[in-house]
Amino acid sequence: MPPSAETVEVEYITPRHLAGGGDPAWITVPLHRACGWSHGDDPLMPRVILTSPDQKAQLRLDPDPAGQWWTLHHAPDRGRPAWYVSFGAHTPVEIIAGFVDAHTGPRPTHGEEDDPYGPLRQAGWGPAPTEHGLVSPDATACVQRSVGEETGPWVATATLGASRPVWQARFDEHTPPHLIAAFTAALAAPTPAIRTAPGRLPTLDPNRITRTEANVPVDLIAFALENRIRALAARRGAPLAAPSAPRRPPAHPGRTR
Repeated sequence: MPPSAETVEVEYITPRHLAGGGDPAWITVPLHRACGWSHGDDPLMPRVILTSPDQKAQLRLDPDPAGQWWTLHHAPDRGRPAWYVSFGAHTPVEIIAGFVDAHTGPRPTHGEEDDPYGPLRQAGWGPAPTEHGLVSPDATACVQRSVGEETGPWVATATLGASRPVWQARFDEHTPPHLIAAFTAALAAPTPAIRTAPGRLPTLDPNRITRTEANVPVDLIAFALENRIRALAARRGAPLAAPSAPRRPPAHPGRTR
């Protein structure tokens, strides 16, 4: 079948940590179809619960815009105590995916880079002027560990000023460091986030974000998730769970996230 000639208007947003949450399916659908995580069906509850194949990890998505939407709990494993992480409602799914994809991917070899600050330093982040940790070049994101502790929890915060937090990611002290490093690598990546409903951004201030509009083929957006699923499934060499019909983003003016 020839590709569709229909296009949809999108915006490429940088920095990606101020692009808004995006579509939760970017996380939940690959976990189920590519990684074998099971889910329950409860149409009366506005939440998603996914459990890993080994029953050791559970991801909950609770729609609480004022709190931490995403929470992942992991049971004790291989000499490591139980641990958990959480992500605020407006944490871009592209950044959460860095953590989740590392968690479901092959375990790193001994000695592999696992310093959460490493990707940030490589991206030009510097010491925070008033806080322990590192801050992005535009001062809208900060990653820090508990002051004075070498084994404390980690916190990543996106903000538009001292009184305008956008989202926060929290990692307890037992979270595997290479997973936090995967998150910080996704946080600091220069790749723009793509949004089909750009009006829902945390800010439209041109001094804070860069917005580049483009008309792209509908199929490019509609099948991006399917391509992601197939790439993740290839790591496991396992068959995919049955797909649902591809969701085609509507053309202007009925744009959705």
